[in-house]
Amino acid sequence: MSLLWTIIIGFLAGVIAKFIMPGDNEPSGFILTTILGIVGAFVASYLGQALGWYRPGEGAGLIGAVVGAIIVLFVYGLFAGRQRRAI
Repeated sequence: MSLLWTIIIGFLAGVIAKFIMPGDNEPSGFILTTILGIVGAFVASYLGQALGWYRPGEGAGLIGAVVGAIIVLFVYGLFAGRQRRAI
């Protein structure tokens, strides 16, 4: 059941992050949006644990996952923008 909640929270975080930070070079589709949110949740959990906001083993919530997804989307936009310019 935990995996199902991670996917649901990841999808919601990915959708919210894409609404907050729209752009041309963002991943689209259900699967990529869900992956964006899940990776964002992992990024937020890792950064939160490194900064002492979360205890070891404690994951980020929806807001943390959205912030992590925005960070991942920003980094993705930087790399996707460089690849398009190089062509």
